[in-house]
Amino acid sequence: MGVWQLSVKDFLITGGPIMVPLIICSVVAIGIILGKLIYFSRINTDVHQLKERVFDLLRKDKMQEAAAICEEDPSPVAKIMKAGILKYGTSKDEIKEAMEDISLFEIPILEKRFTALATIAHIAPLLGLLGTVTGMTSSFHTIQARAATMNPVTPGDLAGGIGEALLTTVAGLFVAIPTYVAYNYLVSRVNTFIRDMERTATELVNFLCHLSETSEA
Repeated sequence: MGVWQLSVKDFLITGGPIMVPLIICSVVAIGIILGKLIYFSRINTDVHQLKERVFDLLRKDKMQEAAAICEEDPSPVAKIMKAGILKYGTSKDEIKEAMEDISLFEIPILEKRFTALATIAHIAPLLGLLGTVTGMTSSFHTIQARAATMNPVTPGDLAGGIGEALLTTVAGLFVAIPTYVAYNYLVSRVNTFIRDMERTATELVNFLCHLSETSEA
């Protein structure tokens, strides 16, 4: 019977005690991944459309309305824009500093729990390898015990240890591969958010400084 024909119960029992931390790792990984996907979907916004609306209001000298639009938008880009708008009329460095302060607060939130996810992706194969070692050790112990009693070793005597060794390896990879794929996907999403934040901050600083110079002229 192949590994795919095993029931979940048989798979867990045959895999031995190492399956417990692997199950914990998989549950934690799923929780982190789902949590981040939900959070990213909530703060996702059409950056181009947001900038058009805000910049149009700024051209009309409607600073409060522009800030209100940013306040209603949950994205980190909107929060950075609001910080810059509220500093309108100050120096370029002060506007930049205000937006940088917000980015220093927002980026760690975007990257929250990434370390735990990366750790799971790295230790899951190691746990599988540990299960392989303990399983093979169990098989060798059985051989030694049989040899001491002058009894022949049968395939059934070794099946338990070898089964544990192979199944924990499978389980470790089964946890690690999708976790690593999800981690890379989430990192790419964060990088997209950060690029949007940096690009928007630069555009807004230049735009506000241009407005300020125009109004003073």
